[in-house]
Amino acid sequence: MKFALVTGGSRGIGKAVCIRLASMGYHVLINYRSNEAEALQTLALVKEKGVEGEIIRFDVADKEQIIATLGGWMEANPDKTIEVLVNNAGIRDDGLMMWMKDEQWNRVIDTSLGGFFYVTRLVVNSMLMKKKGRIINIVSLSGLKGMAGQTNYSAAKAGVIGATKALAQEIARKGITVNAVAPGFIKTDMTSDLNENELKAMIPVKRFGTPEEVASTVGFLASEGASYITGEVISVNGGLYS
Repeated sequence: MKFALVTGGSRGIGKAVCIRLASMGYHVLINYRSNEAEALQTLALVKEKGVEGEIIRFDVADKEQIIATLGGWMEANPDKTIEVLVNNAGIRDDGLMMWMKDEQWNRVIDTSLGGFFYVTRLVVNSMLMKKKGRIINIVSLSGLKGMAGQTNYSAAKAGVIGATKALAQEIARKGITVNAVAPGFIKTDMTSDLNENELKAMIPVKRFGTPEEVASTVGFLASEGASYITGEVISVNGGLYS
């Protein structure tokens, strides 16, 4: 049984990715940290696509939780192979660097960059044994161009971009691709505090994107048609920065 694991899969882009992968026939493992109600709602939408799914709770910033929970799931389900990993979990905690607290820096780095490392290191081993897999990292416009007030978030996402390119070279010969998707301004809970009217004036297509538009790109990278694409960062930003 082929599974896709989506970290931060209960809301926003993660939720849309779960539904997209379910429509492609993947059984979906929906990771969440705290909001079980949202995770269960996503699971219901996944099952509407005629596939199975499960919710799995762990904090991607917590190595021990990942080993115990995700590692435990993998050991208990040897017939369920994670063929697609989408590292989507991330948080923002914005502020100017001169006033940024250690906790703001550490939480954002540990979630986006640390989470990528701990989850991917665990899952990639089974992909290597099967000589097949897709790893897709959700990064950000901030990781490509930097954003004032987001030195922590920009650093975390830029770090994942560098890791994407390096890991792609390490495991390409094993039939595993590693790519990143860099959304611009997307209408989600994470951007609800931004001034959409002001910001969309900067975007050539004059609007924020949707989670479903990001999920479509993820779906392509997970498909057989993308088997010769690896180490790439694909921007989904309405032309804002390319």
